[in-house]
Amino acid sequence: MKVRKQPVRTCVSCRTTDEKRGLLRVVRQPDGTVCYDPKGKMNGRGAYVCAADACIAQAERQKRLERSLRTSSISADVFNELKAAASSMQEPSNEAVVPAGVDEPHQRIMDKENKV
Repeated sequence: MKVRKQPVRTCVSCRTTDEKRGLLRVVRQPDGTVCYDPKGKMNGRGAYVCAADACIAQAERQKRLERSLRTSSISADVFNELKAAASSMQEPSNEAVVPAGVDEPHQRIMDKENKV
């Protein structure tokens, strides 16, 4: 089975690229209203921002979403929705847990031997 290529988007705040699902989308709909698009499928002009509080705050402070969406203003409710969505997207760290009493170099050797 062929592996599908994931679409890549750029954050308007920090200019880093990430997969589309890793970013939050804000859309200006054809009627001019601006809202958060949790599924990423709404019609209209879209802009993406990282799911980090710092990026959302910078986008709000420097009016980067307004510039990208070509609109005059965005309500504070949209930024509150973005912050809530960002806090729900935060994942626990994926660091490997080393069992007690096992030193790290020994664990790496065991991992290499157990790979298939």
